[in-house]
Amino acid sequence: MKEIDRLVQIKSNNLEPRRGRLLISEPFMGDYYFGRSVVLLAEHNEEGSFGVVLNKIIHEPINAVLKGLPPFDSKIYVGGPVDTSSTFYIHTLGDKIEGSMTIGNGLYWGGDIEVVKELIILNQLNTSNIRFFIGYSGWGANQLKEELKRNSWIVNPNVDKSILQMPIEQMWKNLLNSMGRIYSFWSKFPLDPTMN
Repeated sequence: MKEIDRLVQIKSNNLEPRRGRLLISEPFMGDYYFGRSVVLLAEHNEEGSFGVVLNKIIHEPINAVLKGLPPFDSKIYVGGPVDTSSTFYIHTLGDKIEGSMTIGNGLYWGGDIEVVKELIILNQLNTSNIRFFIGYSGWGANQLKEELKRNSWIVNPNVDKSILQMPIEQMWKNLLNSMGRIYSFWSKFPLDPTMN
C-alpha cells in the first residue's frame, strides 16, 4: 500500500492547461463523469475552462437523443455534468461547418447544426470526423488550477484530430502510457486499491 501511496503523490507534469490540450484524471477519481476520464479542453482562460469527456459513451444512437437529425450511424458521448439537456459536438471539418470554433490541431467545436444535417445527408460526415456529446465539463475561474495543484489531473499536450479514432476503452490507459514510465504506473492501478 505504501508503494501505491507514493505513486499517487506523483506531481502533475506542470504543463499549463489550454485550449486543445487534454486533461487525464488521476487513477482513483471515483466520480461518474471524471473517473478515468480524458477531457479535451475547448477553452481555457482567466474566466474558466470548458471541454468534453472523450471516453464515456452512452449506448444510444444519436438519433434517439438529437431529434431532427437525419439518420446517422453514431453513438452519443457523455460530455460532462454541465448542461446535460443540451447536445454539443466536436469535429475535424473546420470551415465546412460555418460558425465552428478552432480548438487546435485539426479539431473544432460546434458550428451551424443545419450544415451538419446537410453534410450527413451528403454522406460527408462519419464517426471519424464528428462526435456528439450530451453536456460538457466546466470549471470556474481558478477551479481547474486548484484541481491541478491537488494532482486530480495531468495535462497532455499531444492531441490532434486522430483522437477521434482512438478506441475509447483504452484511451485513458494508452494516453498515460504514452507519457512515460511514471504515468504508466497510474494506468496499472486497480479501480479499488484495496484489491491489490
